[in-house]
Amino acid sequence: MVLRIFGMSLLVTVVSLVVAFLYGGPTALALAIILGILEVSLSFDNAVINATILERMSEFWQKIFLTIGILIAVFGMRLVFPLAIVWITAGLDPVRAFDLALNPPPDDALTFPDGSPSYEKLLTDAHPQIAAFGGMFLALLFLNFIFDEREITWLGWLERPLARAGKLDMLSVVVAGTGLILTAEYLADDAHRSTVLIAGLLGMITYIAVDGLGSMFHTEEQAARSEGPSELVKATGKAGFFLFLYLEVLDASFSFDGVIGAFAITSDPIIIAIGLGLIGAMFVRSITVFLVRKGTLSEYVYLEHGAHWAIGALAVILLVSIGVHVNEIITGLIGVAFIGAAFLTSIIRNRRAGETELDSKREVTPVG
Repeated sequence: MVLRIFGMSLLVTVVSLVVAFLYGGPTALALAIILGILEVSLSFDNAVINATILERMSEFWQKIFLTIGILIAVFGMRLVFPLAIVWITAGLDPVRAFDLALNPPPDDALTFPDGSPSYEKLLTDAHPQIAAFGGMFLALLFLNFIFDEREITWLGWLERPLARAGKLDMLSVVVAGTGLILTAEYLADDAHRSTVLIAGLLGMITYIAVDGLGSMFHTEEQAARSEGPSELVKATGKAGFFLFLYLEVLDASFSFDGVIGAFAITSDPIIIAIGLGLIGAMFVRSITVFLVRKGTLSEYVYLEHGAHWAIGALAVILLVSIGVHVNEIITGLIGVAFIGAAFLTSIIRNRRAGETELDSKREVTPVG
């Protein structure tokens, strides 16, 4: 089963590394490997969240996510998206932006000898808008999770009071909006303050719209199933579509830090697409499928909690990075730390539950 799930990722990785070597020699090969590892380490929490949503989708939409979705993730987010940012923010045509990406200034400088900005500088200058959009989208995802009452809690001393506070309607929007205002006021400079506010609001609107549409059609689907066959049964396809759209926007929000962080390693868009997309994103998809097929989330019940806390940390990091540089290693380690802690505590919980069940059986067993 493991080979069947990860086989395609391994094959794509081998082919991608060969292409990287042919494209740029040993240096490009090493950079592609580093970027692949970076993407997996930064996006493991993404895989856990993807798995929780993928479990709610029909087999058809799961296949769509794992086929068309991977093309969007690889070429859309890791190649076209950075170029699109440069097109929009710098007012360049696509051909000129791609030419800038393939032909950086000498000695990896941020400007050309004539003073014009490089592709890397143009993308870096757009970081406040990117971080505000992604940070607010992820912040709402995290806040809606922790403000919701759940039978099982991980950090119960904190999650239970937050769930009680979450009974206040729209509290997540209030908290997120307050965070956006504080970020724009104290972290964004004067030149980016308005764009940070607009980008952050767009991130919030995108989350509310996509999540709301998905929930609406999911509710209609449940009603249709309970009432018997009707036209509303067709909402299954709509619910699946909006869950698919939700996953793609979620993947985009997670990929922001990876794409920006990649420029600390290389500004070559081809190497970035190979490392982050063909290698990293493929493995993230395989990890997602593995979690779904193995029922890992139901066995290790705290993984979903850990992933959401990692999302909350990533949202904060994205917003803080608008005014303060945050090393990508810190971003990756925080996510791994939350996931690792959730996994270990899930094992401890399962072991204790097993011991309790064994003790109960011994108590009811009659003495011979």
